[in-house]
Formats: sequence, structure tokens, C-alpha cells
Amino acid sequence: MDKVQAEDARYLKRKVKRGSLDVHPTEKALVVQYEVEATILGEMGDPMVGERKECQKIIRLKSLNANTDIASLARRVVEECRLIHPSKLPEVEQLLFFLQNRKKPGNEKHSPRDLTPFEGMKLDEEANINSIDDYVELLYEDIPEKVRGATLILHLARNSDNLEELLQNETALGALARVLREDWKQSVDMATTIIYVFFCFSSFSQFHGLVTHYKIGALCMNITEHELKRYDLWQDELQKKKKAYILQLRSKDHEKALKKYQGLLSKQEQLLRGTLNLAEDTRTELKMRNQNIVHMLVKTLDREDEELLVLVVSFLKKLSIFLENKNDMAETYVVEKLARLLACDHENLLNTTLRLLLNLSFDTGLRSQMVQAGLIHKLSLMLADEKKGQLCMCILYHISVDDRFKSMFAYTDCIPQLMKMLFECGESHMDPELISFCINLAANKRNAQVICEGNGLKMLMKRGLKLKDVLIMKMIRNLSQHDGPTKNLFIDYVGDLAAQMGSEEREEYVIECLGTLANLTIPDLDWELVLKEYNLVPYLKDHLKPGSAEDDLILEVVIMIGTVSMDDSCAATMAKSGIIPALIELLTAQQEDDEFVCQIVYVLYQMVFHQATRDVIIKDTQAPAYLIDLMHDKNAEVRKVCNNTLDIIAEYDKECERKIQSEKFRWHNSQWLEMVENRAMGDDREPFMFGDDGEPFMHNGDILERPDLYTADGIIPADGTISPEFFTDYQNGDIGQAGGFPGSMNMDMFGQSTVTPGQRPATAYGIRPDEQFFYSYAGAASR
Repeated sequence: MDKVQAEDARYLKRKVKRGSLDVHPTEKALVVQYEVEATILGEMGDPMVGERKECQKIIRLKSLNANTDIASLARRVVEECRLIHPSKLPEVEQLLFFLQNRKKPGNEKHSPRDLTPFEGMKLDEEANINSIDDYVELLYEDIPEKVRGATLILHLARNSDNLEELLQNETALGALARVLREDWKQSVDMATTIIYVFFCFSSFSQFHGLVTHYKIGALCMNITEHELKRYDLWQDELQKKKKAYILQLRSKDHEKALKKYQGLLSKQEQLLRGTLNLAEDTRTELKMRNQNIVHMLVKTLDREDEELLVLVVSFLKKLSIFLENKNDMAETYVVEKLARLLACDHENLLNTTLRLLLNLSFDTGLRSQMVQAGLIHKLSLMLADEKKGQLCMCILYHISVDDRFKSMFAYTDCIPQLMKMLFECGESHMDPELISFCINLAANKRNAQVICEGNGLKMLMKRGLKLKDVLIMKMIRNLSQHDGPTKNLFIDYVGDLAAQMGSEEREEYVIECLGTLANLTIPDLDWELVLKEYNLVPYLKDHLKPGSAEDDLILEVVIMIGTVSMDDSCAATMAKSGIIPALIELLTAQQEDDEFVCQIVYVLYQMVFHQATRDVIIKDTQAPAYLIDLMHDKNAEVRKVCNNTLDIIAEYDKECERKIQSEKFRWHNSQWLEMVENRAMGDDREPFMFGDDGEPFMHNGDILERPDLYTADGIIPADGTISPEFFTDYQNGDIGQAGGFPGSMNMDMFGQSTVTPGQRPATAYGIRPDEQFFYSYAGAASR
């Protein structure tokens, strides 16, 4: 062609077609792809001979560094290279920016993942990808040659640049899989080496199909199971030899057997590391799980090889996010074995173990195992560690959620360490895990005493009031609920808390302050002075109106009124302020909310002890009628408080007493009364349904004044007269023990349990037994 060009240049046509742009894989350079088309024309201009060639031009950028102006350099490249069209300027800038920020090739790791070297990986020659066919031939020889061939291929696979080419060599991969499947029992070194070859492929998701295709996962499971059984046999054999050698005083033979065992164990652990590393594919993990992998892994936790333990714990951590695997771990008591690893010095193993424990701590049963294994003390010692402290705190937080274990923290160094961390925060933002953990612990009485020791409460109050910190105030509120010396410490802060009541404060902050005050049921506290000093009565009354604030705040106002109502002078103040009608109105509006109902009834319970408020409740409101309706509420706490309140009202008001007795009688004997009222007339001799005047037998009169109802069982004579002895027994509740009214066994005269006044209910939802009366009844009382 060069000769034709020299002689007949006028008949040669040359055309250049621009191609793509890319960066050089290793150098600071751009690679420009283009195509050259040369055509020889005849006398008439017709093309006679043509040739097309793909070419590339490398533009080296030696001056490119971290301070180079990319835009200026890109313009210069486009101007000087005619193969790059000016429209490609943005693309050139992007490629230059990539080159500017690309790491140096020397810093890159070509290994898929770090492989821990083992004895079988050592070679006295360098592997070459061009000799792969020779290495495959070695796989068809005896065991030593197979080990050598597999090792050479492993050295190639450790370089990620060779994986694509190895993937295309189906002969090599097929031979490796066949040798592993057929001969793995003959040589641990060979099996380990081949497994590590496939491990190199499993490091990249695009090669997971290869691992699945050759069923390497199933092979690994078989190998793992077999090796674990061998380990048990070795242990038994070693123990037998140890006993025999001790009896025969042959210590040297025992040392020799121990060295042999340790050598075998080292090779086996290398093999197990490879098999567990292969489980990078989710589908492979699923197949392993179906073959009881969890039990095998937990069994392996008894080993001492830290690298193997890292893999085992990491694998368990990945499996633990699935419910079935977590249940398997609970059955195998994995926590006991993990507790042993917390004393190790291996940073990676310790960190992985803590993360696995964190995953498991979401389960109640496993949290119980953690407590039994002594993890509260062990984790508490690591709270101060910057790297591990956060994980330990999260695990301990989950344990503290369970009320059964809260008290155990008081006997460790956990609480002093938490208080130190709390105060070190100063006025800066506090970790949510830290304050949440403290809030949980403060709910326990013994923990509260430890927290308040020294200046604990003082420092908490100072931070909470100064920063208006809602979470700190929530912790303080939990501390204030415990009776005893802890509650008395709050007397000094009553004024500070009362001063927080105001419209300018955040509602959630006010809720915590008000809740803390409401918990202070201290006999020596002068609530009348507090109400007057901080003008709280108008605030409390205004926030009793339905819709005046969020329900949480209104509920705290109700609880606060219940606390101050224990004082006689405060109760009189409440009566004058009109709070009692407001409470009844709120009860009507919130009658479907058990919590509101329970706390409002408790307020009424406190108020009926005082003359001033009792008269208002009985004479000026519909409270007794509401309470009568609520006597048979489905909520046990509501029933309990309601019955206590009605018993006190009955002592002071005879009219209400009669109504209450009648209603209790109706309810307790509802089925019997219904039977009597609806009983059909059997014949002319039994006119039970109607009297002579045609009036219904069960008219609107007082049932308790109808002695003719009690017939046929010998309780009341036929003439209706009641003896004084009968009346006395009836009042004392002894009638039920003599075979009296149905359903009245072990009850008072109205079928209710003997009432003993108690403290304010903490919640209406604490106890909800599905109580069944002796007799069924038609329906519950509506509110």
C-alpha cells in the first residue's frame, strides 16, 4: 500500500472517524479510540481497494496533580488533539477529574479479600496465567501433584485481574470441583487449597453463580460436618491416651500425641475458615441453614483459633437477623459460649461478638440467657471504652427494658459509670442511647437510690431545669415515683418544678414536670402553700377543659389534682374553685378512655374523705350516678377504685347507700332476678307473674323491700317475716356460707370483695383479668 501511495497519491482517499474516550487503566493518561479508513480509487473515481483499521491515541498528562485546574487542562487537550470534537469538552473534564482523584495503583489491593496464609500456600515458583493448562494437568496426577496444581491456581486466583480469565476456563474449574468432590477426604491441604480458590470467586457477587453451579456450598457443608465429627473423635482419643499415659508415667508419649493433635487441629481450622468464607451468597447461606449450620457453628465456638472464631461469629451475626436462625441459637445456648469471648484481646473478634449479642438482645428469652451468663457485669466494665462502649450500652439498654432485670444493675459499676458519662456531656447534646438507658434504670427503686446518692439528683435537676431537657425530666419523673428516702429528696425542688407551669413552656416539658409533682405524695408537704404561691389552681382548672391541651397534659393535671386532694385545706380550695364540676364534665367527655376514667374516679375517691368536697360531689353533681354505672366496668382497676369510692359515699349519705345496695344486689343476682321476672305462669296454682290487680310482679319498687322474693329455699318464711338473727347474718355476709344467695360465696353482702382503700393506681391498664361472675349477665353497664 505504501508503494501505491508513493506513485499514485492522487488516487488515495483517507477518512478518519472519531471514537470513544476513556482513561488509561494505570497511567495518568486519556485513551482516544478512532478508526481510519483508506480507499484506493480507479481512473473513473470508483473505489478499487479499501482497508479499515481501529487505532488509539494515548494523551499522557504528566502535569496532572491535585492542584491542576481541570477546566483549563480540558480545553487545552481538546484544542491540541483534533481527534476530540469540541462538544466532548464536558466528558474530557469528567475523565480528568476522575484521574485527578484516582488512587495510585500501588495502594490498591488486587486480592479479593485478605487471605490468612497457611502452610499449603507456600510455593518455590511463581504462578503464570499462561501456564494454566499445565496446572490443570497436575490435577489428574497423584495427591502431591494435585496439591501443587491447586496451589498454583490459588496464587492466580488471589489476583482479581485473573478471575475473568479463569472463569472462561471451564476445564480448570470443572477439574477443581471434581477433585474436591472426590478426593477431599484424602488430603486436608488439597481440600483447603481448592476451597480457597472458590472463596476468591465468592468475594465478588458476579461470580456467585459459579459457586452455585459447582455446588460448592453443599460440599462445604459435608466437609464441615465431617471435620467436626473428626474433632470430637480426636478429643476422645486424646483424653483416653492422656489417662493411659498418666497411669503408665509416659509423659513424653502424651506430649507427642498432643503435638500431633494440635497439628491436625491447625489444618482443620484452616479448612473450616475456607468453608465458612464461601457463604457470601444469600442462597448458599439458605442452603447451609437448611442443613443445620447454626448448630455446627455454635459447636465451633469452643475452638481457640481467633481467626476461625471471627468467621464463625461473623457468620452467626449474618444469620441472626432471621427468626428461624435466632431460635436455633437460643436452643443451643449460644450466649453462654459468646460470654467467654468477651474476655479476649482480639479487637475484631470482640467487636463482632458484641454486634452478634446486640442482634440477639432483641429476644426476651436470649436476654434472660445473657443475664444468667453474667453479661451485665462484663458489659458494664466495658462502658468506658470509646470503641466498644456504644455497643455495650445498646445491649444493656435492651436488658433494662425487662423489669425482672432492672434491679441487677444496682449491684454493678454500671450506674456510677452512666452518671459520670451523663455529667460529662455538660450542656452539649446527649446520646439518645445513654439517656434512654438511664430512664429505664430510674424506674427501679434500688437503682433510683444509687442514682440519687451524693449530688446525683441535684445535678440532674440542675441540668433538666436549666436546659429544659425533656428526657432528663422524664428520668427525674421516674425517680420521683418511688416511696421512701428517695421521694423525700424532692421536697427541696417542689418550688422549682411548680414554677415551670406556664403557657410559654413546651408542652412535653411541662408534662414531665407536672408528672414529677404529682408523684410527690409526701405527708409533710404543704400543698396549700404551693398552690397559692405559684397560683396553680387556675392553671389546673383551665387545663381540665376537654380539648384545652393534649390528652397527656390533661391526664397529668387530673393526677396532680388527686395528689393535692389528700390535703383537707386543698380539697376545700378545689371545691370553691369549681374544679369538681369540671372533673365530671371531663369524665363525660373521656368516658371511653380507661386511663382518664380511672384517675378521675381516684380524684373523687380522695375528695370524698373531706367534708367540703364530699357535699359538693354528692349533692351538686351527678358523680354518684356515674360511679354506680362504673361499678361493673370491664377494667379491674376502674372497678376497684369505683367500689372504694362508693363505700365511703354510702357511709355518709343514706339515700346513696340505698341506691348503691340496690344496684349491687341487682347486678350480682341479675340472672336470678331475670328468671323470676320472666318466669311464665305454669298453672292456676302458681300465679307468679302477675298479682291480683294485674301489675307486674317486678315493679319499680325497691327490690330489697320485697321479702316475698326469697322463697322455696327456707331462707325467709312464707309469711315474709325476717328474724333479727337473719338480718344480722345478712349484714355480716354469713348468709352465703349457710347456702344463701347464689353467687355470694366469699363475698360481702353485695357480692363484692371486701374493700380496702389503697394508693392511687399507677395506671388503668396494669391489670385486666377476664373475670367471670358466678352467674352470667345480659350486658355490662354503659358509661
